Amino acid sequence: MLYGLTFGYFIGLYFGVGSLFLFVCKVLERKGILNKIKSIAVPKDQIAFEIKHSVKSIVIFGFSIIPIVFLIRKGVIELLPNTWSNILIGIVILSLWNEVHFYLVHRLMHQKFMMRHVHFIHHKSRIPTVYSVFSFHWVEALLLSTVPVTIAPFVPFSIIAIFIYPLISILLNFAGHCNYRFGSGKGKGWKLFGTHHNEHHSRGRQNYGFALHLLDKIFSRHNK
Repeated sequence: MLYGLTFGYFIGLYFGVGSLFLFVCKVLERKGILNKIKSIAVPKDQIAFEIKHSVKSIVIFGFSIIPIVFLIRKGVIELLPNTWSNILIGIVILSLWNEVHFYLVHRLMHQKFMMRHVHFIHHKSRIPTVYSVFSFHWVEALLLSTVPVTIAPFVPFSIIAIFIYPLISILLNFAGHCNYRFGSGKGKGWKLFGTHHNEHHSRGRQNYGFALHLLDKIFSRHNK
């Protein structure tokens, strides 16, 4: 039951929110607010590949709630009251932790062995789409699913913050894979909105961060 609810939640985020996100991007493109980063058409077989591997990843993500519930019952994870402040602060902390967690996992994925045998699946999407957000090898999906469980034993959260966070995460993920950017993309300010990770797919190196570019700047000497 618990697995089914979590699996269904991620399926709804991927297909439901993803379709809505893409629709909004196309509307904003017609209004001249968004522009394509790469204007090349994405082949249908790439979309099919992405959906196939994303569903496999969601099967893995469905198990992510189980260790959290287990640790809650064991008293290892402490839950805070579901107040507005606890929810908001929890989402902010989870978002910041995800930046660190994703950066570390992503750098690991770009080591020679992992790139050749694991991360290559995600980089099949040379031009990313909203459907490539979860297109992973199962090992990468497993590692990326551990964001809440790797911090919740040390920092108490509201359960609603933990529940809402995947929605925030996937929205940022869509922004990083949708192949759109605000305006012309000229100037440093424009690159805040997802451009870095979109460009990572075509370049294969640099831009290892999730939504922010901070850790890439801090460790820039090691990203080249």
